[in-house]
Amino acid sequence: MKMLNALESAPVDSTTASVELAREGLSLLLRVLNPVVPHVTHALWQDLGYAAKHGDIVDAAWPQVDEAALAQDEIELVLQVNGKLRGKLMVAAGADTAAIEAAAIASTHVQRALAENRTGGDDGSIGVERVIVVPKRLVNIVLAKQPA
Repeated sequence: MKMLNALESAPVDSTTASVELAREGLSLLLRVLNPVVPHVTHALWQDLGYAAKHGDIVDAAWPQVDEAALAQDEIELVLQVNGKLRGKLMVAAGADTAAIEAAAIASTHVQRALAENRTGGDDGSIGVERVIVVPKRLVNIVLAKQPA
């Protein structure tokens, strides 16, 4: 589905790069869909002219993964306060736990929750008690309670 969305959002013009991008994308999409809908993909493979260049679709090479293309500079983490979703946080992919904790506490979502709890929230929270970081997934901030 993501491949189809990427193909639909690709620029449509008559430049050689645009045409090759569309042809390569459709070729990959047909190869990946072939095990699921072989008759349809075979017919499309023939009609779009890929058979002349690559041979039959069952003999076409499976797409190779480019690990460099999958590398991300930033990752998105779920941000929770007391287990409740408050927002999302973008951090560098190689950020350590301390940097992630600092970014989470400095985020507007957490600051808003801290301000609400300091000004007479129902649970009497007064500050950050603990920060739980699940690498590449989420950050949960546990707020401290006022002593009774």
